[in-house]
Amino acid sequence: MIEFKNIKKSFDGKDVLHGLDSKFLPGRTNLIIGSSGTGKSVLLKCMVGLLEPDEGSVLYDGRDFTHASRNVRRDIRRDIGMLFQGAALFDSKTVEQNVLFPLNVLTDMPKDEKLDRVNFVLKRVGLENVNQKMPSEISGGMKKRVGIARAIVNNSKYLYCDEPNSGLDPQTAILIDALIKEITEEFNITTVVVTHDMNSVMEHGDYIIYMYDGRKLWEGDNTQILDTTVPELQDFIFSSKLVRSMKKMENIK
Repeated sequence: MIEFKNIKKSFDGKDVLHGLDSKFLPGRTNLIIGSSGTGKSVLLKCMVGLLEPDEGSVLYDGRDFTHASRNVRRDIRRDIGMLFQGAALFDSKTVEQNVLFPLNVLTDMPKDEKLDRVNFVLKRVGLENVNQKMPSEISGGMKKRVGIARAIVNNSKYLYCDEPNSGLDPQTAILIDALIKEITEEFNITTVVVTHDMNSVMEHGDYIIYMYDGRKLWEGDNTQILDTTVPELQDFIFSSKLVRSMKKMENIK
C-alpha cells in the first residue's frame, strides 16, 4: 500500500500541491488523471523522492519514506519499479542488459540467477528471444514491454507508470494497459499510473483520483466516473473522443 498525507509543494512562492491525501492499495490499477499542469508529475516526484514535499508524508506499507533515514529510503527504493514515459531504455545496451541493470545495481545475486530472472520477466511480457537486440531494433510497443520487464525484474512491490501509452498506436496502447493490469493482479503489486488516456481510465481504473490546480477534486472508480457532478472533471472527461462516442452510442440505443 502507498499512502500520502497532506502533501504540499510550492516553487518560488507559488503553491503547486495543496495538501493532498490518498491511499493506493495493492492488486489494483490506481490512476492519477488530470490536465497538463495540474501537479500530477510533481506529486509523482514527491512520492518517489525526486522532490521533497514542503509538508506531509509518503508511506509505503506504513514506512514513512519522506522523513526516513538514507538507509530506510534505500531499502524502500529497492521495492519500487518505474516505467518511464517513452520507456527510457539505454540505447547503448541490449534488451538483456537493460533489464539486468536494476539487478546489477540493487542486488548481489549470482550472475546465473540474474539471467534466469531476466528471462522470466521477458517471457512474462511476451518478449522471448530478444535478449541481444538493441532498442533501435525493436518497436515502440516492444520497448514499453522491455520497460515493464525492467520495472518488475527486482520483484517490485510498487510500480509507477508515467504515461505508459505515450507515443503508441491505439491497439498497442490497449495491449500495454492490459499487460500492466495483468501483472498488477498476478503479483499483487501496488501500481500507480499517471495518464491522460480515457481508454485506460474506463477499462482499468480500479481507483482514480482526479487532480485540478494541485488539488484532488474527485476520487472513485471507472464505474462511477461518468456520473460525476464535478464540473472540471466533466470537462476533462467529455473532451475525450472515446467518451463522446460512448455517449453518442448510448443515445442511439
